[in-house]
Amino acid sequence: MTATRPRLYAHPFSSYSQKALIALYENGIDFHYRNLEDAQAESELAALWPMRRFPILVDGERTIIEATGVIEYLQLHYPGPVRLIPDDPQAAQETRMLDRFFDNYVSTPQQKVVFDRLRPEPDRDPYGVREARAMLETAYAWLDERMATREWAIGADFTLADCGAAPFLFYADWTHAIDARFAHVHAYRRRLLARPSVVRAVDEARPYRPYFPLGAPDRD
Repeated sequence: MTATRPRLYAHPFSSYSQKALIALYENGIDFHYRNLEDAQAESELAALWPMRRFPILVDGERTIIEATGVIEYLQLHYPGPVRLIPDDPQAAQETRMLDRFFDNYVSTPQQKVVFDRLRPEPDRDPYGVREARAMLETAYAWLDERMATREWAIGADFTLADCGAAPFLFYADWTHAIDARFAHVHAYRRRLLARPSVVRAVDEARPYRPYFPLGAPDRD
């Protein structure tokens, strides 16, 4: 751990930024928030990481990319009372598996729909959007069965997987509404949105809701 605070380059409205922020808030980690709404912070990000994707965490000489990588790093170097990656190897493997599920089968198709709307009309991909919506339906159905007997993604403990599930399901329901028949997914989403760390991340993002290209619903 370095003597100075780690710096997180992130945007409050970004789902992956919220994933990392939730982990920081869960354990009360002191950090310097480089909000990418600020042009100087954006310039610093470009110099640190040519992909210009976020969040990234800078800690001394180390630059950690990707939200999952940030959370893994925080547990190693800034441990707190909430073990977001369980010590038990089997539970840790399940946590990482569910983390990939939420990234690949909820966030990726949700963002496909949103980013398509941002394209000029001639460049849009209706077929790809239909595929993305179908993937979300399949993901909702799989998750609904899983969450019938669980409080959090892997059971009783809030983990890395839930850090991603919170913003991804939040925006997914805005993008491709979770059908009422998926009652367990709705209940899980409500539990996530009631978690104090998630409440904080959602509240910080409220001023930026006009950015949502599909039109942010007047709820949540």
